[in-house]
Parts: sequence; structure tokens; C-alpha cells
Amino acid sequence: MRELVYYVAVSLDGRIASPAHGFESFLAEGDHAAVIGGEWGDAIPEPIHRALGLDARRGAVSTVLMGWNTYAVGLPDMPSPYSHLEQIVFSRTRTAPSGADGVRVTGEDPRAVVAALKEQEGGDIWLCGGGVLAAQLVEHIDRLVLKVNPFVFGDGIPLFQGEYGPTRFALERSRAFASGVVVNEYRRA
Repeated sequence: MRELVYYVAVSLDGRIASPAHGFESFLAEGDHAAVIGGEWGDAIPEPIHRALGLDARRGAVSTVLMGWNTYAVGLPDMPSPYSHLEQIVFSRTRTAPSGADGVRVTGEDPRAVVAALKEQEGGDIWLCGGGVLAAQLVEHIDRLVLKVNPFVFGDGIPLFQGEYGPTRFALERSRAFASGVVVNEYRRA
């Protein structure tokens, strides 16, 4: 069965983006980059792959889920950032912009969408963000892969933004890099 994997960069204080939904403070270069690119190449936007002359298709992931604010960070320059994947964006008020080929914007219940996706054939389902969507899907998340960056933001978008409800995950692996990034991998306990 396909797994839902919440793979995301996070600050030391649990923020996945700045208050303005930016990712500029996360480390893109360093000794962690080659490992992450090798294991999580599916999570690199297609235009970046093309610019580097790389093939985006890795096969571990076949679907990406995003809340509107996560998706909108790339607009208008990247209306279809992960065209190598099935792209589903959750919004009750928005529609896909022009040029967003292969992007499905839906107001459906994310839990129902994930349950249906898990029954289909294919690679894993990558939850790209944001915190509100992650909180809605916490009971469906099978694995967490957190790229912990050596910064405290003080404010910003939380890893999970929702109601209090402790959900236990077990640490499977932790790797520290000289860049200061630590990649922690958890599985639902």
C-alpha cells in the first residue's frame, strides 16, 4: 500500500516557512544536499531539474499534495512545479491558474482524497505542506522526514497548525551533516 510521507524542511523551532510563506532561510547547499537530492529528487521542482539538465523522475513518489499557500509560493513562475508527479492542491476558494497543466485544485476533504490515493497503485504520496493541511492529515501520515535546519525563526508557518492532539511517531533514523542540517525519519508508532 502507498504511504503518505510528510517530507519537509523545518527550523529548530518547528517552522516550515517564514511568516510570508518563504523558504529562503533554509540551507540549499552543503553536504546534506547531495544525499537529499539522491533520496528525494522527486521533491525538487521540475524547472530546477531542467535547468540542471537532470531527469526529475525518480519513482519513489508519484503524487504530491499541497495546501494553496505552499503551492502559491512558486506562482507565477512555476504554475506546475512538479509536472513529473500527480499534483493535488487543496483549496476551497481557488482554481488552478493559467499554465498549471497537470495541477488539480480541489475543495474535497483531504482525508478522503488520501484514503482513495492509498488504495491506488503507484509510488508514495508526498505531503509537501503546509501546516494546516498537515494537521488535517496527521492521522493518515505514515512517515515523517524532517530536514531540521540550524536556525530559529521565532515566527512563521508551523509544522502542524491545528487542534491539540498528540500523535506518536517512532524515530527510525537520524543523520547529522556538517552543514548543521539533521535529517530525522519517523514512522507512525
